[in-house]
Amino acid sequence: MMNRRIFTSAAALFALTACSSEFRVYTGPAVTSVVVQKGRRKMFLFHNNEVLEQYDFELGFAPTGHKEVEGDGRTPEGAYFIDRKNPNSSFYLSIGISYPNAADRARARAMGKSPGGDIFIHGTPRASLNRDDWTAGCLAVKDREMEDIYAMVNVGTPIFMYA
Repeated sequence: MMNRRIFTSAAALFALTACSSEFRVYTGPAVTSVVVQKGRRKMFLFHNNEVLEQYDFELGFAPTGHKEVEGDGRTPEGAYFIDRKNPNSSFYLSIGISYPNAADRARARAMGKSPGGDIFIHGTPRASLNRDDWTAGCLAVKDREMEDIYAMVNVGTPIFMYA
């Protein structure tokens, strides 16, 4: 009889675990904007004028200045929006930034080059932990922090990226 109870309890626990969401759920105030201060390496999630959370991050391998062309290692500066979420990212989880905009494309075209793209806020692989500014132009946070950001920030949220 004891073995049957243990098995039933274990089966019930497994069923509850299997049904739980693999992503965090956020039920607080909506994130109405994301503000990135590249020089300070600070990212703020805002609800109107209230800071809900703040995070440190790493940048691209050439962190100074606005991203101009593909492969320059810079992180964009300016007003963009979150345009996608990727639960299958090579960097744990990621949310996409709408770079390049029309002005970015025109500037790169004038130089005869591609502006690049695929700029994300994403997690950090173990091999890159404790490294400074190692991305190709993205913002990298700790994986645990990325879980929160992924839950809190919705597609369509404006993101303002400052030097």
